[in-house]
Amino acid sequence: MNSINSSDDLRTDKFSKYIEEFEIPFTLNLERGDQLENVKVAYETYGELNQDKSNCILVCHAITGDSHVAKHDENDVPGWWDIMVGPGKPLDTNKYFVICSNILGSCRGTTGPNSINPKTGKYYGADFPVVTIKDMVIVQKYLIDHLKIDKLLGVIGGSLGGFQCLEWATQFPDKVEGCLPIASSSRLTTQGLAFDVVARNSIISDPYFNSGNYYENDKKPDVGLALARMLGHITYLSRESMNDKFEIDRNSPRDISTSFEKKFSVGSYLAYQGEKFVERFDANSYITLSTALDLFDLGATKELLSENLSKSHCEWLLISFTSDWLYPAFQSLDIVEALISHSKKVSYCNVKSNAGHDAFLLKEDIEHYGELTKSFFNKLNNKSKFKGDVKKLDSTVKIGLNNRIDFQYIAELIPEKSSILDLGCEEGELIEQLSTIGISRALGVEINQNNVISCFAKGINVIHSDLASRLEKFYDSQFDVAILSQTLQAIKNVEKILKEMTRVSKSSIVSFPNFAFKPMREMFYNEGKAPKISGWYGYNWYDTPNVRFPSINDFLEFCEEKDISIKESLYLDTLNNKKITDNPNLNADSAIFVIS
Repeated sequence: MNSINSSDDLRTDKFSKYIEEFEIPFTLNLERGDQLENVKVAYETYGELNQDKSNCILVCHAITGDSHVAKHDENDVPGWWDIMVGPGKPLDTNKYFVICSNILGSCRGTTGPNSINPKTGKYYGADFPVVTIKDMVIVQKYLIDHLKIDKLLGVIGGSLGGFQCLEWATQFPDKVEGCLPIASSSRLTTQGLAFDVVARNSIISDPYFNSGNYYENDKKPDVGLALARMLGHITYLSRESMNDKFEIDRNSPRDISTSFEKKFSVGSYLAYQGEKFVERFDANSYITLSTALDLFDLGATKELLSENLSKSHCEWLLISFTSDWLYPAFQSLDIVEALISHSKKVSYCNVKSNAGHDAFLLKEDIEHYGELTKSFFNKLNNKSKFKGDVKKLDSTVKIGLNNRIDFQYIAELIPEKSSILDLGCEEGELIEQLSTIGISRALGVEINQNNVISCFAKGINVIHSDLASRLEKFYDSQFDVAILSQTLQAIKNVEKILKEMTRVSKSSIVSFPNFAFKPMREMFYNEGKAPKISGWYGYNWYDTPNVRFPSINDFLEFCEEKDISIKESLYLDTLNNKKITDNPNLNADSAIFVIS
């Protein structure tokens, strides 16, 4: 059969020889009122802690993960995130000290239902108390204290790991420099909750579950646990990935030994994953951890979410995946909006992928989310990158698509210490230039994923979104200056965008190419075809991003009709780097307006 990649492909029931153990030397008080004695924490570390202990990154694993995030050497068993952690990888262990601990309630080394209860001398089983994400993070905090680390450079995790990241940023805001939740949310959707309910009932209904007390029995609730995992795998995939991988050989199942139905290729895949899972995981732990996941709620309303996130002091990067319906992109955007409302430093990218929720664990999309991750931690290590004096652009350089000499003129229009919103920021060249004049903060909005990644690689905060939907989320006068640079001609709803610009900023700057420029007229008149000249107009008629072709006079008339006030105007011949005062509609190739 044509198989599909899975995050479980390389997982094993074996434990790494590099696991270390820490025991909390006091009674652990849980959020819901219970207590645990002698809590043991399994953890692993990678790389070297630097002298001032400022290079530590905590990796938070998902529901069935563990401390073994990556291989320590070639002889070690595979880790669940080998593609991300290691020398030269996004979490570069030549630079960072990486910690990953098994979470409270798991069965992979840390105290959980399959641990011995010191009060009874027997397995906890069904007597293991309800734990929450907060409890898990508090245990991690005790581990960090034990290692004598005062502050984490960052926390990163996907799915349930993302919940832990959010908890770290809000419960211990002074302990985290950066927070990177991937494919996660502030609370599970009701649809996601429903799948977990069915999964838990599959386990509980297994005849060998025995009310959770099965550890000393010959048979365990393997069928129920396998069914729960099969159901979980459906939520981790996507319609696109399942169709691509299983439809081509729909009626040709994999030849495997299983008690589950395997009439169809997708069925044999799920059966294989389910039966493989029971070899390394515990049914009670699955119930415990899925319950903790379902109980997590950082804010059922936008108001509560905003209030909780206001406690954070760190920088943020959120990553979602386009085909992830378990943790859909709108949930990440809810977090982004809440953070922006408090002027937190935040970036966001919705990575295009067909792999579904599992995308963050698969190498197919590592080029994108891995690069974002790498840039995020590089930025945290290099916070002073954009400090300095005003730099003048070389006026002898001719304009091109990636060499914008108009930026200097825009910079001269912006007061020092202004907050900047760059709409359609492309690869962030303008924000890079503006950062030299002492602006207080800058945020870009960009719809192209590759441009978003390029921005972030430069240390620029950017939101992956279209302009219309994003502008609606900003509040009145949230920024000192909003900029729409060489984007006017490429947007569909000009009136809406400009009105929103003037609403969310105290002052707005709009620049655009003047399609009434003399060489444009001459070429159209003399040759009778769409003009193509150097500078702003170097596109073929069939591949231009422009959806309209405004002139300076068109814009002046538009502003008068729509009651948009023009505070200042500047007309340029960018090819020769000079201002135009004589008949700009004919002689200027671009224009810059300050409006309100």
